[in-house]
Amino acid sequence: MPDRRTPLWLWPNLLSLDAPVVAMVWLAMFSGAWIPFQEWQAYPALGFGVWGIYLFDRLMDIKLLDPEDSRLGLRHEFMRRHEGIMKWVASGAVLLAAGITLSSLPTALIGQDLLSGRNAQFGYIFPVLLMVVAFFSLTVASAGSPDIPHVRNLIAGFAFSYGTGMLAHVQRGTEEIMHLLVSPEMLCFALLCALNISAIHFWERSRSSHDPEVKAAHEIFLTLPLAVLGGAALLFARSDDPSMTRPFFYAILISAGLLFVVNRNRSRFSLDALRVMADAAMVAPFPVFLALTAK
Repeated sequence: MPDRRTPLWLWPNLLSLDAPVVAMVWLAMFSGAWIPFQEWQAYPALGFGVWGIYLFDRLMDIKLLDPEDSRLGLRHEFMRRHEGIMKWVASGAVLLAAGITLSSLPTALIGQDLLSGRNAQFGYIFPVLLMVVAFFSLTVASAGSPDIPHVRNLIAGFAFSYGTGMLAHVQRGTEEIMHLLVSPEMLCFALLCALNISAIHFWERSRSSHDPEVKAAHEIFLTLPLAVLGGAALLFARSDDPSMTRPFFYAILISAGLLFVVNRNRSRFSLDALRVMADAAMVAPFPVFLALTAK
């Protein structure tokens, strides 16, 4: 139970602030790689949006999972104790994100002429809304399953990456949504996010299983994709011409490497510490990115 003795490093995880911070850091890196200037309103819009969705996800967890389920931890217990106020906080965060998006960000995010029906164009936000709906649907469908929800994790990774990258991509003005969907930057970050989520599930299952074959399988299913992602990031970094995009792929490589290191040393830390370290691995490359892109 979190109390006054709860370490400071755990509070961002308890308050579900880890995902919004990761999203805003990577928005800065998407922007640094793609555009000369990012509107400041994009950061609170993204931060509040991710925070609200993340809070609703945890609220669903405490409703769908048994209180004794090993997938629940201090962060869910904190949510259970403050469920009433957290519902209002989650709703307020989503409404704030929507308000900032509608009032301050490019109209291409929402689309054009959607109400008239003539020459209607759907905006960047519709693919991510579809992915969020699919994610929550799979959350409900897989709630009683002991298996790791790989498909749901992939959708979550793609939704997180696309939703973050679109706020920078929309300001390029020279490409459309499909260019973002197939861009190496978005795809590499999507896989990194999916592996970050899956790593936590692997660690939870490994702790609850005494079968060495299960532990070995978890090791392979995590380390092999991390190695592939690291190799792909290095390949894109070395084959890409614009110097501003290379630091982005180096950031992917650093995060993948740090997740690998955390995974290799997972037996030395608690699950709560591992969750925080997995998030730290996602933001750790930011100073390196800033250094490499400094004019």
